[in-house]
Amino acid sequence: MLTFQDHFRQAGRWQRRQFLRAGALGLGGLTLADRFAVQAAAGALSPLKDKSVIFLFMHGGPSQFETFDPKMEASSSIRSTTGEIKTTLPGITFGSHFPRLAQLAHKFSLVRSFVTGDGNHDIKPVLGANTLRANMGSLYSSIAGSSRAGTAMPTNVALFPRSVEAGAQAAVTEFGNFEGTGELSRAFAPFVPGAGADLQQDMRLNLPEGRFDNRRALLGVLDQWKHWADGSEEVRGFDASQQQAFEALHRGVFDAFDLSREDQRVVSRYDTASLLPRDRINPKWNNRDHYATNALTLGKQLLLARRLCERGAGFVTVTTSFVWDMHADVNNAPLTTGMDYVGAPFDHAVSAFIEDVEARGLRDSILLVCCGEMGRTPAINKDGGRDHWGNLAPLLLYGGGLKMGQVIGQSSRDGGEPASQPVTMQDLMATIMHTLMDIGQVRLMSGIPPRVIDAVTRGEPIRGLV
Repeated sequence: MLTFQDHFRQAGRWQRRQFLRAGALGLGGLTLADRFAVQAAAGALSPLKDKSVIFLFMHGGPSQFETFDPKMEASSSIRSTTGEIKTTLPGITFGSHFPRLAQLAHKFSLVRSFVTGDGNHDIKPVLGANTLRANMGSLYSSIAGSSRAGTAMPTNVALFPRSVEAGAQAAVTEFGNFEGTGELSRAFAPFVPGAGADLQQDMRLNLPEGRFDNRRALLGVLDQWKHWADGSEEVRGFDASQQQAFEALHRGVFDAFDLSREDQRVVSRYDTASLLPRDRINPKWNNRDHYATNALTLGKQLLLARRLCERGAGFVTVTTSFVWDMHADVNNAPLTTGMDYVGAPFDHAVSAFIEDVEARGLRDSILLVCCGEMGRTPAINKDGGRDHWGNLAPLLLYGGGLKMGQVIGQSSRDGGEPASQPVTMQDLMATIMHTLMDIGQVRLMSGIPPRVIDAVTRGEPIRGLV
């Protein structure tokens, strides 16, 4: 581990330029201060739009019937086992576990013809079918840089349960690497925070090898730097970009990850912990810990994601635990019970997010994407569950400046196939990338590998949304 005191302190004094160079979170050897100055000079030349994406991954494969396409006119062996509820969109109903979202249906859009392609447990929508096998956040970071000039905020972040609850049950990662960069450099891997003690022990900065690699060390260095700087005339003599670099490094990044700094009324509105006390979960299901973790952390994870996007994060992946798998077997609860476990936390957290973002005037600035790796079979199995199904899956999108308050596409009578033009993962990825970037300018960029440019510019956004 690099020791700052040994390398960057001379004769009892911190060397400001050396510190800023050590704190450079960008690419190509630019210091953080340099990047602020360059960005100010470049202005509109950047292909990046002032927008962020939160990808809420519904791990396990949510049922299209029990979520947003109930098919109550179908036979009892097909239609939603949990009934339906009217929404604010005429003629559109949801599964009955989403009363809050039903009242906000005019604020977001649904896709009822979304196809993930297979029924395998993995994280394929997060990859977006790109040939580099890199998560979309890493692709974005490879264009945007690993941190945001102006705030030093990481551009690519992954939030697991431990990001808001120290010692929380780990998210299932055996079916996909949420931190994967594929053929891209590990410098573009997501920033993965912890909470409490984990915040210092586990939060890692994804920087080129040879720089500081542990957030505990960075915090200690910044504390010493702050102590020195508070009484330093030299800091007061920094030029504007250097002063901005110092302030961003010391406050902006770390404060953003601290939910104790949020209005506690807002925290309470997001909080899903009380919706599923552990003693309400039947211990017969092997996934009971995952159900409990999902309820404990989902709301606060979305709140943290919003805070990060406000402060410059470009792509935030949120996943809780493996809870949407509803076979009705030794691991997973049947549909009726399973939706009791996961429906209420999802409805509460996502509706809180939408109301919060609307109140803050951020509707056009943040795009929320909610989907899983697949949907569920039209036929209910003999035990009251649904099995894997890759031919149709639910997809919800909110914000990002897209057209909201509509349903895109139709499903077949049995809810198992698209009855209109299928929306693919590549279409979803194109929608996300067009939201985040000016694709025409990306195509003209120099210094970006052609395969990266091809990956982020291929495909067309979902029709009707843009």
